[in-house]
Amino acid sequence: MGSRSDWPTLRHAAETLDELGIAHESRVVSAHRTPKRLYDYATAAAGRGLRVIIAGAGGAAHLPGMTASMTTLPVLGVPVTSQALNGVDSLLSIVQMPAGIPVGTLAIGKAGAINAALLAASILALSDTALAQRLAEYREVQTGSVPETPEDG
Repeated sequence: MGSRSDWPTLRHAAETLDELGIAHESRVVSAHRTPKRLYDYATAAAGRGLRVIIAGAGGAAHLPGMTASMTTLPVLGVPVTSQALNGVDSLLSIVQMPAGIPVGTLAIGKAGAINAALLAASILALSDTALAQRLAEYREVQTGSVPETPEDG
């Protein structure tokens, strides 16, 4: 995440990864305030065994794009709600990557963080049958929790 203030949003990604039994790490890496930390993190990520990066940021939201420019790992961008433009600025910043440097961009806020974790799980499940089963079970539970009528449950 670009700053500690992004944690209330990105924690939902971490919690979803925990629920699916996926090892992960959470770091504050600012594209603007800690560029060397960003460079070191992004360029070493694959070598440290990371397979997908979820990068969330608000405002100018350069973190996901800058991260993607320094690694060939899939980068999933989560726009964090900002005070100025309610996260629309973050969304546009992340989604408008130039051709050749993709960032998978999710929804603004909590839903985007949860979906980033689920998309990361789907990517990882391509080569992990146990995870694929856990993800299928997660979805079954989700489906079962939806009532058929407004009076149910």
